[in-house]
Amino acid sequence: MIKSSSKKTKRNLLAYFVSYYKPHKTTFALDMLASLVFSLCGLCYPILTRQMLNDFIPNGMIKEIVIFGVGLIVIYLIRAGMNFYINYCGHVMGVKMQAAMRSDLFKHLQKLPYSFYDDHETGQLMARMTNDLFSVSELAHHGPENLFISTFMITGSFVYLCTINWLLALIVFAFLPIIVLVTWKAQNDMNNAFTKSRQETGNINATLENSISGIRVTKAYANDGYEQSKFEKNNEGYVFWRSKAYKAMGAFSASMSFTTQVCNAVVLIAGGLFCIKGKLDYGDLAAFMLSISLFISPVENLLMFSEQLQDGVTGFKRYVEVMDEKIEEDGPDAKDIKDPAGELRFENVSFSYDGERKVLDDINIEIPAGKIYALVGSSGGGKTTLCHLIPKFYKLQEGMIYIDGVPISEISNRSLRQNVGIVQQDVFLFTGTFRENIAYGEVDASDEDVINAAKKANIHDYIEGLPNGYDTQIGERGIKLSGGQKQRLSIARVFLKDPAILILDEATSALDNATELAVQKALFELCKGRTTLIVAHRLSTIKSADEIIVVEEGRIKERGTHTQLLEKGGFYKTLYEAQYKEYDEEGEVV
Repeated sequence: MIKSSSKKTKRNLLAYFVSYYKPHKTTFALDMLASLVFSLCGLCYPILTRQMLNDFIPNGMIKEIVIFGVGLIVIYLIRAGMNFYINYCGHVMGVKMQAAMRSDLFKHLQKLPYSFYDDHETGQLMARMTNDLFSVSELAHHGPENLFISTFMITGSFVYLCTINWLLALIVFAFLPIIVLVTWKAQNDMNNAFTKSRQETGNINATLENSISGIRVTKAYANDGYEQSKFEKNNEGYVFWRSKAYKAMGAFSASMSFTTQVCNAVVLIAGGLFCIKGKLDYGDLAAFMLSISLFISPVENLLMFSEQLQDGVTGFKRYVEVMDEKIEEDGPDAKDIKDPAGELRFENVSFSYDGERKVLDDINIEIPAGKIYALVGSSGGGKTTLCHLIPKFYKLQEGMIYIDGVPISEISNRSLRQNVGIVQQDVFLFTGTFRENIAYGEVDASDEDVINAAKKANIHDYIEGLPNGYDTQIGERGIKLSGGQKQRLSIARVFLKDPAILILDEATSALDNATELAVQKALFELCKGRTTLIVAHRLSTIKSADEIIVVEEGRIKERGTHTQLLEKGGFYKTLYEAQYKEYDEEGEVV
C-alpha cells in the first residue's frame, strides 16, 4: 500500500485517463468507426438468411441467391478488415498509451524525494510500472470498443428480433435476468479466486527474487532445501487458488452454455408452434434462431467486461497514487551555483524522520573551503543524516545549511547535487561496462577523461588487464568485482564528476586492512582541494582531519583535532582506546 510521503495533489481520474487518448484521437475515432461497421456487418447474415429462406429459395430466384451470397462474402471481407484494424491499430493505441503512462511514471519517480524510497519497496513500484499499466492499456483499448460493440449489438439484435416476432423476442429477453445472475455469481467467484492467485503470484515473485539475490548466502549455509520449501509453499498456494478460479470459469462456461441452449430450445418449441399456427414463417424462425446468439453473446461480453473494467480502474488508481506524490521542487528563488569554493555552514540544524524523535538537534558547524572535517560517534547518532541534508536528500525542517554563504534553499537541486560528490560504504554499480559506470559521473565525458579518472582512483591498470578493457561487463551490481574494486570504481566516478564538496560515508569500513590502504590512497587524492566531510567508525582513517566532531544522539558532544580530543579524555578517547587497545599474553589490557 502506498503511503503518502507528502501532501498529494487531487485529480479527476476520468479526465486524467481521457487525457491519454488526446494524442490518438484519430486512431480512437477510426477504432470506434471500425467497431460500428463490424457490428453492422454482424447483423447482415440473419437478415440476408431470412430474405433467402422466405423469398429467393421458395421462388427459385437463382440470380438473387448468387448476388446475395457474393454480397455476404464481401460483407465478411469488410468485417475481417474491421476486425484486423480493431485488433491491430486498437492494440497499438493501447500500447502507446501504456508507454506514455510508463514514461510519465518513470519521469515522476526520478523527481520524487529521497524519503519516498525509504517507505516503498522496489518490487511494488515495478509492479505498478508493468502489471498495473498493462491492465490499464487493455482497458484503454478494449473498454470503449467492447462497450460500444456490445451495446450496439444488444440494441440492434433485440430490435431486429422484435421485427421478426415480438413474442419470441420477449421469451429471449426473459432469459436475460438468468444470464445476469449466472454471470454475476460466477464473476464473483472468479474475481475472488483470481485475486488470491495474483497475490500468490506476487509471493512467488518475491520469494524468487529474494532467493536468487541471496543465492550465495543460501549456498554458504547449505539451505537450498529450506528455500525450496518456502517456494513450494507459495507455489502450492498458487495452484490451489488458480484451480478454484478455473473451477469458477468452468461453472460459468457450463452454466452459460446450458442457459443459452435452454433458451434456444424454448424458442424452437415456441417458434415451431407459431409456424404450425401460421403466425411465423419457417425463414423467419431460422433467422430468429440465428439472431439469438447476436443478442446473448454481447450480453455475456458486457457482463464480463466489468472484470476488465475493475482491473483497469484499480491499476489506474494505483498508477495515480504514485503520480500524485509530490515531487521535489526548487524554491521560488532557487538559482544555479557555479564553481563554488565549497565553504559549508550548518546553522541551528535540527531534523526528525517521524516528527517526534529528533535525529539531529541544534547542529552548528562551520567548515572552511578545502578543509577536511570528520564525524564520529555511535551508530544511529545522526552522522549520515547530517550528510544527506547537504544535497537536500531530505528537506530541512529547522535551521539552514549554507554553501559559500548561500542558503541551500536558494540553490537549485540539480546544481547543488552536481557540486556534491558522495562515496558510500554500500557502492551501487549499474549493470554495464567499466566505462559506462565511470562515465556516470559525467555522462558526456570523453574516453580520455574516463581513463584519467580511473588512473586517479588506482583502478586503471586492473581494467586494462581485462580482455575487453573498459568495455568489460561488470555483472549485475558489480558482482564480478571485489569490495575494493567496487569502491575504487565509485571513486573514479566522483573524480570524473569533480565536485567542490565531498562526502565520504563509511567509505572503507567494509574493506580489509590491505584493501583499505589501497583505497585510502585514492581517497586522499580525491580529497585534495575539496571541502570534505568524512563519516567514519575506523578512527585511523581520520587522524589527519582538520577537525573531528563527535556526534551522539543528534548533538555535538566534542570537537577538535585528533590530538586535542585525546588530551580531553572524553568520549572520543574512549572510542579510540576501544579500537586500539593491546593485550598481553594472559589477555589482560596493557
